[in-house]
Amino acid sequence: MYKFGVIVFPGSNCDHDSYHVIKHVMGQDCEFVWHEDTNLGRFDCIIIPGGFSYGDYLRTGAIASLSPIMESVEKFASRGGPVLGTCNGFQILVEAGLLPGVLIRNSSLRFVCRWVNIRVENNKTAFTGNLKQGEVLRIPVAHGEGSYYFSEDALKALEENSQVVFRYCDGEGNMTSESNPNGSIGNIAGICSKAGNVLGMMPHPERCSESILGGADGKLIFESVISWLGFGKKTKSMA
Repeated sequence: MYKFGVIVFPGSNCDHDSYHVIKHVMGQDCEFVWHEDTNLGRFDCIIIPGGFSYGDYLRTGAIASLSPIMESVEKFASRGGPVLGTCNGFQILVEAGLLPGVLIRNSSLRFVCRWVNIRVENNKTAFTGNLKQGEVLRIPVAHGEGSYYFSEDALKALEENSQVVFRYCDGEGNMTSESNPNGSIGNIAGICSKAGNVLGMMPHPERCSESILGGADGKLIFESVISWLGFGKKTKSMA
């Protein structure tokens, strides 16, 4: 059993969803962590949930990125600890500089809440090891500022480093403009750090980890990080 920490900011609203999946669906130890806490040494994995941290004032994720806990999250990640940011959590990771690029207003200028398909581009991260490259997952989105943007030169480097983890696609895995819910450049739905231990994604895997919710593809992401943690523990014990 591993210990997960779910960070709670003023305005977080997917913290309980994430806790439920980790604790009751995956059977792991889980704890809420207030954003002013700076001690993360007791955790094996950190989750930054979706929501509207600080009411999305100023710029989505900008204020939360300055919370005391984020410096500890950065140190946790620099030591190789796995960090998952979903939706607002992705926005916070970008604003804090743990992931590159920026998330801007949806191209439709409207809040989007619906199921989407995403294609696995990189299955060698801490959160995708149990998935197959090219596999298509059906996961919901709910955001108003989820359009990922990066300059063309920077995007090329991102792709060369295999940091694009998920792309929006149709049910057969084809990238189309119709399957892109927010206008993200390159249909990008999620990216990771160079080391692959920090993942940011706009879709909500915690909202589809049980079939009763209409789909359970999100569970595969949590299963992957638990397997990753187990492999790391086994490797250390063999050293």
